[in-house]
Amino acid sequence: MSALAILDDDEPPPLLRASAVTIAYGPRIGCRDVSFDLWPGEVLGIVGESGSGKTSLLGALSARLAPAAGRVLYRLRDGTIEDIYVLSEPRRRLLLRSDWGVVQQNPRDGLRLGVSAGANIGEPLMAIGARNYAAIRREAAEWLERVEIPADRIDDPPSTFSGGMQQRLQIARNLVTKPRLVFMDEPTGGLDVSVQARLLDLIRGLVADLGLAAVIVTHDLAVARLLAHRLMVMQGGRVVETGLTDQVLDDPQHPYTQLLVASILQV
Repeated sequence: MSALAILDDDEPPPLLRASAVTIAYGPRIGCRDVSFDLWPGEVLGIVGESGSGKTSLLGALSARLAPAAGRVLYRLRDGTIEDIYVLSEPRRRLLLRSDWGVVQQNPRDGLRLGVSAGANIGEPLMAIGARNYAAIRREAAEWLERVEIPADRIDDPPSTFSGGMQQRLQIARNLVTKPRLVFMDEPTGGLDVSVQARLLDLIRGLVADLGLAAVIVTHDLAVARLLAHRLMVMQGGRVVETGLTDQVLDDPQHPYTQLLVASILQV
């Protein structure tokens, strides 16, 4: 089985479609029967407490955890639809290098600490075929400035950067190849409040400017409200509520969502 037919002739297909995705760790279920569509330029927030299944789901969507059941379909640039777990491993790696970005909660997990900041940004470009060193270095410098890192830090190793700068560098590394879809796992976790605010403004601006689709996992409802167009609330591995972000947070229907919102209001 290779390319799939267009899902619906009457309307353009979604960029990503998850159908009954289930992740299992032996007898333990990470997430169960999760289905949704993600459209170009849309930001989907996935929220819930630790252990709710949101990170397991993100792993399945980003081709890092093979589902025990269900499938994840992705619309390629040529319009064909592929089941990402039917793709060969080389084609899946190419997808991760070119069309997708994955921003880890801990930036040190998403950076190569042994090379310079410029090399961290330049390597993804080389992976998709760039070979002109001067052009690669110029683009790396431009992206450093775009994520509010001075261009004169281009030869400095990430280990000399603050946590917030490392996260911004990781974002630049992921966006330099102009992906269509970015997965973010708690992108502001572990950062000071003032650093979080700057980073959130940066992420929101880049997503809008580049027209990116994004799936953002967070336990912070304030982050979800700022970044996400639509919200999916998970509890015990299942989706218990979904809808437009303001609608879900201002008028939660499920008791678990009501509890989450109330806990924030009580802080």
